[in-house]
Amino acid sequence: MQIKPAHPDDAARLVEIWYHGWHQAHADVVPPALTALRSFEEFTMRMRVHLKHTQVVWVEGQIAGFFMVDHDEIYQFYVSDAFQGSGLAQQMMAATEAELGHGLKWLACSVGNTRAARFYEACGWVQAGTIPYEVETGEGPLQIDVWRYEKRLGPQEQAEAVIVADPVVTQRAM
Repeated sequence: MQIKPAHPDDAARLVEIWYHGWHQAHADVVPPALTALRSFEEFTMRMRVHLKHTQVVWVEGQIAGFFMVDHDEIYQFYVSDAFQGSGLAQQMMAATEAELGHGLKWLACSVGNTRAARFYEACGWVQAGTIPYEVETGEGPLQIDVWRYEKRLGPQEQAEAVIVADPVVTQRAM
């Protein structure tokens, strides 16, 4: 496994993985209005915006997946169909956590996405609750409920206190 910053030449394959992976994981558990907005063109536009924050995972010369980190959040995390079940996801998660650095980190998981939830829990992430979350769409933000997962990374003595003042998290996930 090699991890490299995304290059514009990678974008088409990344969009394919993101589009198919998103629909596989989310289409049946998010509001139909969001699923209707998640077109291939929308993922293409979103990839253009987020390409500079994307790390591409390569296995034997093929793009096998990607992840995006936004400050303390794992913003996106996808494994290509061809590599699902191979153990690659665990290696990717370790690499993603290394990129996040130390401290309390988090990710959003669509309520009902039990496959992803089991994976996160197997990697040591803890469900901290259900929160409202604004997702980006081509037509503006849409609020959905997500499971917030958290994990403290790095030495415990470097742990910092985190105070959540507003339960509405405004991001652009899923």
